[in-house]
Amino acid sequence: MLKVVVCVSGGGTNLQAVLDAIDDGRITNAQVTAVVSNNAGAMALERAKKHGIPAIVLSPRDYPDRSSFNGAFTRKMLELNPDLIVLAGFLVKVPAETVAAFDNRIVNIHPSLIPSFCGVGCYGLKVHEKALERGVKITGATVHFVNEGMDEGPVIAQKAVEVRQDDTPETLQRRVMEQAEWVLLPQVIDDIANNRIFVENGKVRKEEKEKI
Repeated sequence: MLKVVVCVSGGGTNLQAVLDAIDDGRITNAQVTAVVSNNAGAMALERAKKHGIPAIVLSPRDYPDRSSFNGAFTRKMLELNPDLIVLAGFLVKVPAETVAAFDNRIVNIHPSLIPSFCGVGCYGLKVHEKALERGVKITGATVHFVNEGMDEGPVIAQKAVEVRQDDTPETLQRRVMEQAEWVLLPQVIDDIANNRIFVENGKVRKEEKEKI
């Protein structure tokens, strides 16, 4: 059984998509064992509590400096001992020491087709604002492994979403969530839980399900 810790800063819609997928059997051989947030008021923590999942607050604001937070974050992850850490709208850069301790065991969902509209400053609604400003016709979402860079780890899966002429950042954000994020993230977790995704020489390899 794959033990999953989900890190999230806000409403937790991607967390909910994962919990729903576990409940209805679209994710097998996995369970969410804890939810961690840097925001004590995050709705994601309430979603966790409703599922009987430990909800943990760990914020840089509660530490004298970033180094202290980084050490505390890494120690907490080691204490929780997950097989997989999922960043589902987590607006805190994961410490390099955590990345090293959980090499190829941290994944992130990003609301664009990486390498477009990613990196420092590209998060949440800002991603969709930039997509509309650029005038792209296709956007989407990406799940990737996390390395020490910002949105730079190996891509695991992507899903494209059409940009409509009358889109606002809000309508585009909602469509990307519904058509891409909430589909991709459960799929990737299920693939990892069932040993269908591997990393070889820094590249992701996926084995398809055996046909019955």
